[in-house]
Amino acid sequence: MDVNTLTSRRLRIVPGPNHALFQLNQNNGLLSVGTNIDREELCDGTKVCLINLKIVVENPLEIHHVGVEISDVNDHSPAFPESAQRLEIAENTPPGTRFQVHAARDPDFGVQSVKTYKLNTNDIFDIEIRDSEEDKIPFLVLKKPLDREKKAEHCLVLTAADGGSPPKSGTLHLNITVLDVNDNRPMFSKDVYTVSLDENAPIGTLVLQINATDLDEGMNSEIEYSFGKTQRKKVHDIFDLDRVTGEITVKGSVDFEETEIYKLDIKVSDKGQPPTMTESRVIIKIKDVNDNKPEIEATSLSNKIPENTKPGTIIALISVTDRDSGVNGKVICKVSDHVPFDLRPSIEENMYSLITKGLLDRETLSHYDLIITATDCGEPQLQSVKTLSVQVSDVNDNKPSFSQNPQELYLTENNTPGAAIFSVSAADEDLNENSVINYHLLRGDGSFDFEAVKTFQFQVVATDSGTPSLSSNVTVHVFILDQNDNAPVILYPVSSNGSAEGVDHSLFGLDRYTGQIRTLRSFTETDEAEHKLLILVKDNGNVSLSATATVMVKQMHFANKGSVFVESARYFKMKTVFFPLLLLTAKRLSVFFENCYTKPTYYHYLQGSRYCIYNLFLFGNIKLNEISHL
Repeated sequence: MDVNTLTSRRLRIVPGPNHALFQLNQNNGLLSVGTNIDREELCDGTKVCLINLKIVVENPLEIHHVGVEISDVNDHSPAFPESAQRLEIAENTPPGTRFQVHAARDPDFGVQSVKTYKLNTNDIFDIEIRDSEEDKIPFLVLKKPLDREKKAEHCLVLTAADGGSPPKSGTLHLNITVLDVNDNRPMFSKDVYTVSLDENAPIGTLVLQINATDLDEGMNSEIEYSFGKTQRKKVHDIFDLDRVTGEITVKGSVDFEETEIYKLDIKVSDKGQPPTMTESRVIIKIKDVNDNKPEIEATSLSNKIPENTKPGTIIALISVTDRDSGVNGKVICKVSDHVPFDLRPSIEENMYSLITKGLLDRETLSHYDLIITATDCGEPQLQSVKTLSVQVSDVNDNKPSFSQNPQELYLTENNTPGAAIFSVSAADEDLNENSVINYHLLRGDGSFDFEAVKTFQFQVVATDSGTPSLSSNVTVHVFILDQNDNAPVILYPVSSNGSAEGVDHSLFGLDRYTGQIRTLRSFTETDEAEHKLLILVKDNGNVSLSATATVMVKQMHFANKGSVFVESARYFKMKTVFFPLLLLTAKRLSVFFENCYTKPTYYHYLQGSRYCIYNLFLFGNIKLNEISHL
């Protein structure tokens, strides 16, 4: 970790039970003591005093665990529970008899605790130390027989020293009264009793029954059990001792996490006059049971993550603790199924990283309630659940989309430029600025003319306001609808309406639908040699439009024998009634000579006042291929 980045990454100690004991310098990362530390207050009775600290830095988020071991210093002197102890010893007590005296206590640990006992120089008594697994117990040993008549009181000084350098010490004044009569003391079957007890044992549970005997008879052999005078109040709150039977039972809450071991001083005394007594020690070791659920702690910078977050990205750190010990304190942690997230174990036990394991899509699901489950390995298993809410924030990953592509627009011609004619709409599944859409055309302007363009297409581009912006196109097919804005022009088209006007309506007829002009009877000598026909054509628009054309028909006379082609002639000799003269069509103008009873030898082309018809065909058909104005 770069020291120069500690301040910007907000190096700090995560608040905890003992975090106030230390200070952390953000400039150089130096961890220092913030106040006086009393090891005996923090870790009384434990071999190793370890304080666990959590150090957190941000950007990226990391948690480092620091274990600080508190080393013991020799800051306490051995101390006896009382400054003086009185012993009553029968004068007939045989040499070698041992009397347990008060043991000194030193809150310091290891070599700093009580190491030696020393008795002031005398001829009658000596001191003997018995080392047990837990501590050193002093016994006063009678070296020579007592004679009450010679000396009824003995005053001794017992000194306890620790192993510090320099050593510290404490003293106990022993006042010994020599008794006459009851010469046997009660004796325990063991000097030290050791027993195990499950935590959370129900009230009334039998822990141990101690046993002591007295060889005297009568009242001198009747014994009673009691706690030592120096026993701490906590022991009296948790355990009860039957004065007659010596049964030790549970009377309070037994919690391994609070105290792992209890040391009980038990005293037994007879009812002689004066009574005699003996002390013993009962060591009760508490066995851990799985009675604490795991505790889940989640540390994250934000509960929002972008939807384009890559798989494997750490979004939170999960710390799991269990106050139980051994297998009961081992925890397995997992996250709910069917979510694109996973828990990756850390090198350090009971530490996990919450990571993304799949691609996120805010448009599919924008919020996750992740259920973190921690289960210990005890029997029965205990479980804790913590819900971690994660919001997926939007990124611009969706193009605008049109509901229909392509689209069709039917539009009448002669529209006004700038007039609203059509609207398209696109949708964007993103949020906020990412979903704001702007539109523009790739091409297209002006007015529409059905006669010029009947259909065309253009593209509309929809662009969002994201960064970078995304766009999509829609093709609009435009179909121009005709308006009745052109009058009929008879170049060569046929219309569905029409009428013929001439000098003599009995001579010529016009088919209203085919445009054929026919003779209605045979020509006579009284008929005019030249006929002028005016043709009117109208359309069926809402506002009807029309056009006119003039057709000149001239009568020709032929010789009796054969037909003569007259190059300058502009007329036909008509001998047959209903002889078709002229056909007006939508695209071509044709002259048909059909159903002639007398077929002419030569055919002539007809030259009208406004049209020229040419290109001769055999078999009596004249067809217009091209039309030109004269």
